[in-house]
Amino acid sequence: MRHLLAATALLFIATPAFAEPEYAAAIRADYDQTLGAMWDDFHRHPELSFKEVRTAAKMAAALRSVKGMQVSEKVGGTGVVGVLRNGDGPVVLVRADMDGLPVEEKSGLPNASKARQIGVDGVDTPVMHACGHDTHIVGLFATARRLAALKDRWAGTVVFVVQPAEERVEGAAAMLRDGLYTRFPKPQYALAYHSNSEGLAGTVSASEDIQYSSSDSVDIVVPGVGAHGASPHTGKDPVYMASQLVIALQGLISRERQPLNPGVITVGSFHAGLKHNIISDEAKLQVTVRANDEATRKQLLEGIERVARGIGELNGMPADKVPVVKVVEGTPTTRNDAPLSRRLNAVMVETLGADRVVPFQQKGMGAEDFAAFVQGDLNVKGYYFTVGGTQQSAFDAAASGGPPVPSHHSPLFKVDPRAVVTTGATAMTAAVLDLLKPGQARAG
Repeated sequence: MRHLLAATALLFIATPAFAEPEYAAAIRADYDQTLGAMWDDFHRHPELSFKEVRTAAKMAAALRSVKGMQVSEKVGGTGVVGVLRNGDGPVVLVRADMDGLPVEEKSGLPNASKARQIGVDGVDTPVMHACGHDTHIVGLFATARRLAALKDRWAGTVVFVVQPAEERVEGAAAMLRDGLYTRFPKPQYALAYHSNSEGLAGTVSASEDIQYSSSDSVDIVVPGVGAHGASPHTGKDPVYMASQLVIALQGLISRERQPLNPGVITVGSFHAGLKHNIISDEAKLQVTVRANDEATRKQLLEGIERVARGIGELNGMPADKVPVVKVVEGTPTTRNDAPLSRRLNAVMVETLGADRVVPFQQKGMGAEDFAAFVQGDLNVKGYYFTVGGTQQSAFDAAASGGPPVPSHHSPLFKVDPRAVVTTGATAMTAAVLDLLKPGQARAG
């Protein structure tokens, strides 16, 4: 028994109580003094993809307020890049997306958006931060402020990227085409995080492999032959053909895809006709396609084109009048670098405590164009994590029959901005400090 007590005593000596870093408290103080008002302003004034002019200007001004920061605007359209140098060392990219969504906010928040905007597609819509990007950019600024105040703890360069058009999965590629990795220091590491309404406020989670699925936006035009609604035999009904197509596309998921390989085909928009008794001459579908590997992605996209063509032929349309399929936007899967993820997940435990670092679970097939920063032969190691944004009380209420916790892209969406910003910025600051410890050899 004496030996057991001695071993237990040694265990307690070897495992000190968790103590958060002092900069966590500084970030919370920043939120209460300035960052909270900054979030409030961004939430009231969201902007659509590639239309984030006001947001970009405010973020550029905020980054310029950080001592030593060199700021460039209009990178890849509305993108902003801030470069903070601190001697020799690796280069770390920290990215936050800034665009809102064409959604009318019904969250009930006192600062709910009332904004409207004409998007790049020419359509005038309500606009809402229905995915938490407002918390991401405020968190990026919070991280920049802390790193500027902690220059005695790191050496190297941090590139802060305020990215447009993540919701169209086009902004990252646009910034790269505009010289993100040639006009500015090219990173060895790229980091980002996303708010998560399904996660408990104050927790973080990151995969050691796949973090998000691929996403492709597909437009399908189904030609028909217009006629009177009372005489369908004199035309070719595109609504009927498009309806057949909607059903047939699900066969690609249920009957052609290997059952253990995730895949999604969702028709999000179906438009045709102008009046009750007129058979239109055209129907238009907008489709999203998701996969977790490139082989499945390719199979689904090729299958959509084949099935669409077959529906046209089935209904007697000539070869030059079969449905036309076009992929208009796309991004591959977002995968974390495994060794880097193991390293930084351990940093998260050290920084936040083990109870706030939860195992990663892919609960849906959301996508992210962050993949563009790390894919292929770029030789950039990526680490993407999520930050929980919903308080336990909301989960308890939902479990007791109350309102469900709103999903991302919902008009009801809301997260706890203080929890997301302060947790995300603390975690991001810790990750950068670890990667840029003084004396480390330049990576890459």
